[in-house]
Amino acid sequence: MNVDAAASDSTYDTSAGNLKALSEQLVSMLRIRTIPLGLKLFTDADEMLAIKGVRTPTADFHFTMCQLVGQARTTGYTLGIVHENTRMHSNCGGVVGLNAPNASYLSGEQMNGVWFQNQEAAREHQAQMTRVEPKYAGICASPLRSGRLDPPDVVLFWANPAQTILFVNGLQWKRYKRYDMTITGETACSDSWGRALATGETSISVPCFAERRYGGVSDDEMALAMPPDEFVRGMEGLVGLSKVGLRYPIPPYGPQMDPAMGMEVSYPGKKP
Repeated sequence: MNVDAAASDSTYDTSAGNLKALSEQLVSMLRIRTIPLGLKLFTDADEMLAIKGVRTPTADFHFTMCQLVGQARTTGYTLGIVHENTRMHSNCGGVVGLNAPNASYLSGEQMNGVWFQNQEAAREHQAQMTRVEPKYAGICASPLRSGRLDPPDVVLFWANPAQTILFVNGLQWKRYKRYDMTITGETACSDSWGRALATGETSISVPCFAERRYGGVSDDEMALAMPPDEFVRGMEGLVGLSKVGLRYPIPPYGPQMDPAMGMEVSYPGKKP
């Protein structure tokens, strides 16, 4: 089933099979450079390790979360990590609920003099960060095309600003809602997959320095994370927009042209 057969405004098919088909449709329609992912949290690490084809780090190898999703979206691996694979009691595991950050982070001491001029600013950064409740034993990142998470907790993909706004337009196509971005600054994963996992809301962020340095995020990429039903709804809207000619790439009309001809195509029979 694809979005053309979506059941109703409030009931969407979030099965692994449909998410797989839609991920391929997303890549085709928006031409994003890397593959869409699913993320899923586990209270039982053994359940995560039982996923077909899951890969885990070698013993004592530490991951940042941005490295986890960076590998999954570029290599196509299904990767699972536990608390011990993250930098222990740091923001990486703390954002996704694998641990609570330790006193050095929460007090601002860790980032004082690095990202912040003073410890109070660093402490406030920690206090305002969105985090998942620290009750999980593992997290798995897997390409939607593999169908191994059925369903994932959130869908995650990266897009340039033009691709991002068209997908948001798709989310608004049938049921309008204003979408706001949040900017934590460093530790921007709190604004994307962290916020989506914690709140169940579609979350868009400007990736931070660490995501670019360690996760391989490109200069022009933004991160979008959302629950699976929102992803299906966004794809339904993207198809609807495409049918009236609103597609990616967006052809420039030109700043010195009279826009009337273009407007007449987009808004036939409608007077300004």
